[in-house]
Order: sequence, then structure tokens, then C-alpha cells
Amino acid sequence: MHLQYPSIAISVRSITILALFLNAFAPLMFTAKFASLMEQYHKSDLYANYLKRLLDLFVALVMFTLLSPLFLAVTILLIFANQGKPYFFQRRPGLNGKIFKVIKFKTMNDRKDKNGELLPDAVRLTPVGKFVREKSLDEVPQLLNVILGHMSIIGPRPLLEEYLPLYSAEQMRRHNVRPGITGWAQVNGRNAISWQQKFEYDVWYVDRVCFPLDFKILMITFTKVAKSSGISSAASVTMEKFRGN
Repeated sequence: MHLQYPSIAISVRSITILALFLNAFAPLMFTAKFASLMEQYHKSDLYANYLKRLLDLFVALVMFTLLSPLFLAVTILLIFANQGKPYFFQRRPGLNGKIFKVIKFKTMNDRKDKNGELLPDAVRLTPVGKFVREKSLDEVPQLLNVILGHMSIIGPRPLLEEYLPLYSAEQMRRHNVRPGITGWAQVNGRNAISWQQKFEYDVWYVDRVCFPLDFKILMITFTKVAKSSGISSAASVTMEKFRGN
């Protein structure tokens, strides 16, 4: 049975309408003119080194203010669903591998088996958590990470700290920029693609950071959220752990 939550329906509907509006202009982002514009911008470090952070701060403050009713509603729902634990904090590597604590909505409970081990993700995913994850609402608290300077709106996703020693030198380059709430790998498959492909997309982005590309990723993200596309990999509710190359 599909759950409905009237308290946040208006906000979700607004996101969907915005996604459909932006999607109408998406084809313009794949033209030769866009490719030329992106090439021109990524030759300059002005955006990557200065303007990107200013835009991140402005966008995060505006979005968090607009989404604050949604943030509060989801928090209340998850307090009841997760025995008083609406948020999930975890250490993640950021810019240059510096560790910070990422903030997310807690979509799974802490149920364990008789041996004290956590049950599989599919079992621990709550109905409220499933709804939150389908709409990518679990990423909303990370706007606070952006405001604090830990993250960017656009960039490679912050992965587990335990992956650091498993990366190749090329894969480690994903930490040359701030991690993002959404990114090039996110809009090209998210959890539905392999780790190798994900890292290739991350490094590709690092080499081409520019405003036109970030704007393109943001537009596609709204469309992906509306369609709930690429939420899970083919074999799991969440992405399987990276085991190394």
C-alpha cells in the first residue's frame, strides 16, 4: 500500500511541478552551444575557487528557509517512526579528505537479530523512510552541511570514511572538490550504476567544474527526484558497499 502524508504533500507537489517546468528546457542543455560554453567556463578557476562557494551559501540558505515546513514535518514523522531518532549523523570525508559529520534523515530503524547484528536494509527501512527516500527528502538536512561549508550543492557524494584506503590515486581525486548533495554520478544513475562508473563520473566532474555544468546537473536532479529514478541498485535497497578495485 502506498503511503500518503498530507502534511508534506504540497511541498512535494511543488517540487514535482518545478521539475516538469525545468524538464521542458532540459534539451537546451545538451546542445553544441552548451558544450562550447562549458569548455569556456572550465578554463577559468574563478567559479570553482570563489563564486561556487558564494552561490552554495546563497542557494542553501534560500532553500532551507523555503523547505523549513517540510523539514519540520518529516522530522516529526520520523520521531515516531524511529523511536525518537529522526536524524542520522555519520563521519564522511570531505574536501581534501577532511572528515566531517554528514546530516541525513534517518530512514531505517535499528532493529537487530539475535546475535546483535543489524538486520538487512530492506527489513529496517520504515514505511515513512521509504517515502522520504523515494522523494530524496533524506538529503534535505545536508543543506545545513552546505551552510557550514562542509559540502556543496553540486559535487561527488560524500562516501564512507572506510573507503579512503581502498581508492586508487585516480579515484582519490574525487576529494579535490567539496562533496555535494547531488552530482554528475547522481544524475547519471545514482545507486543504479556500478562503483567504477560512479567514480569515473566523479573524476570527470572534478576536471570540468563550471557554472553551466552545475546548472545542468541541478536541472536534471529536479527531474530525477520527480521520477524517483535511480534510487536503488539492482540488488539492494541501498548501494552495496565498495570493496576495492
